[in-house]
Amino acid sequence: MSFIASFMNLAGPDLIIILLIILVLFGAKKLPELARGMGQAVKEFQKAKDEFNDELHKAGQADANTTTPAQSFPQNPPTATASGTRPYPNQTIPPGDQTKPV
Repeated sequence: MSFIASFMNLAGPDLIIILLIILVLFGAKKLPELARGMGQAVKEFQKAKDEFNDELHKAGQADANTTTPAQSFPQNPPTATASGTRPYPNQTIPPGDQTKPV
């Protein structure tokens, strides 16, 4: 309550007047029900927020677990042969292994 009072810069008498107006509007019997309802609403909000944070955390962990390391190239890549296989782009082909275009 003091947070609200300091946030809105309300002094003691102003806060008492506001509380009396609330008491007159809602009545003494309704105030506990309103407070209980507000408590349940805050509890539900906190529960939904925690579930959302848990889902984000689980999704982040799942993404971290499913990433694969970078693929490495084989040590001896295939060279161009008469069967028509192509070499890797950065591989050099010795002059005797080159095939002629058809």
